Order: sequence, then C-alpha cells, then structure tokens
Amino acid sequence: MQTCGVSERRACQTIGQPRSSQRYEPRVKDDEPRLVARILELVGEFPRYGYRLVTRLLRQEGWTVNFKRIYRLWKREGLKVSMKKQKKRRLGTIAGGITRRQAERPNHVWSIDFIFDRTENGRSIKILSVIDEFTRECVALEVHRRFTGDDLVFLLRDLFVTRGVPEFIRSDNGPEFISHCVRSFLDFIEVGTSYIEPGSPWQNGYVESFHSRFRDECLACELFWSLAEARQVISTWRDCYNQRRPHSSLGDQTPVEFARPFSASFASAPEAENCPTPAVSLNPN
Repeated sequence: MQTCGVSERRACQTIGQPRSSQRYEPRVKDDEPRLVARILELVGEFPRYGYRLVTRLLRQEGWTVNFKRIYRLWKREGLKVSMKKQKKRRLGTIAGGITRRQAERPNHVWSIDFIFDRTENGRSIKILSVIDEFTRECVALEVHRRFTGDDLVFLLRDLFVTRGVPEFIRSDNGPEFISHCVRSFLDFIEVGTSYIEPGSPWQNGYVESFHSRFRDECLACELFWSLAEARQVISTWRDCYNQRRPHSSLGDQTPVEFARPFSASFASAPEAENCPTPAVSLNPN
C-alpha cells in the first residue's frame, strides 16, 4: 500500500488476503499473564509433562482452558518435552495374554513387578510396584536393596489388611513371585495368580506402562544419595501420581478421584488378619 500507493482493498485483493485478516488485532485476555506464569510453575514442578497433562492439571485447579490455547502458549514460550522413540510389539491374541482377564472393578486384578535403579554409590535398589488395574492406582512402591519371597508375603499381608484382598494378582515368572511361600500364602487366602508367559512383558501391560512413566518422571530425574532418600522421593512421587496426575484413560481424573465412588471395595478384609506371618522381615538395608 505504501510502496504502490494503492488502497487496502486493492492490495488485499492482489495478494489474496481477506481484509478481515489484515485488520485483525489480537486481544490478550486479562488472565493470560497469570496463566503463563502458572504453566511455567507446573513445567518446573513436572518437567516430563506435556501440554496435554498440564492442561488437565490447570482444569483441576479451576482454569477454563482448552488444549489449543495451552498449546499456543506452550509453543510461544518455547516449551518442549524431548520425545523418546521406542520399539513396540503387537499385542495380538496370544493365549494367556493380558486380554484373558480384564479388571472389572477395584481389587479385581493387581499387577506387580520389579524395577531397578541405583544410589549414587553404585549400589542397586529394587523397587516393587503394585498397581490396581481397574483404578490405575499405585497401591505400593516398596524400595529395598533386596527382596525375597518371604519379604513379599510380609508386604502383601499388610496390603491385604489395609486395602482388602484382590481376586487375582498378575505377575511374571520371577523367582520371588513363583516361590513356594508366596504361592502357599496366596492359596491359603484364595487369591488367584495370573502368570504371564515367560519373556512376554507386554502381557503385563498395565504395570509396564506405569514403569515407563515412573522411570521417565522420577527415576531418570533424581540422583539418590542413600536408600532413605530414595524412599522419601519415591513416596512423594507416588502420592503425586495417585492424587494429582490426571489420566486420560480415566476421563482426566486422578486414580484417587476415580476410585472414590468404589471406596467401599477397599474395606479391610478380616480373613487377611488370620494369614500366617512370614518368618523373615524386610531387610532395612
């Protein structure tokens, strides 16, 4: 317009731009500075969360925002979560796979497995994860240097007393899970076992999915000075996972919110109080 001395109408017609776009002036909402500041605070607290999880957290706090707005602000602020490529294996319909028994209610199926890490001195730590497949709640994250079958019985007995007895426990064929004391204990209180096929971790998909988030959001971000510090940090992360982290598979609710209507299912089981106590206690080291 300035160079050729033509009208706005003629210039827009020549370059194919609507006049409304030429005249548009973006309006910044009054709450945008506070919203951006809160987004940056959440990113600092949860560096492995993407814009969709941050949007769900903001909605929990009462913000009326959609994914598109947060994505626009996310890109404007230059925020990014590095993506890691992973190989995937098709689930298929393998006999004995995870499709054979789907959780239908709380305390129907628990998944258990181990994940490993190290303290700063190089010593290994072994973490037992217990997941309720229906509510996605992390029932327990027990951190120790070593676990035996007796230790597992001791822990499960306490969980059964406080949370109720599940109908089935899904696990791999690790020595702790197939030990005689564990199998005898579960048979005694009539808890079914659902062992996956050897070398088939995808059949225990719920706990494997949980471990990927646990590794990405906690273990890969923290350097533990001691076993006590590892227990404290992991316990804090578990509380956040259960009470603050929204899950898309639960309708953007947290596991605790999703499980609340079923709270009666978590009543203590009287029969668990009569279970035999293992002779070996958990090793404090």
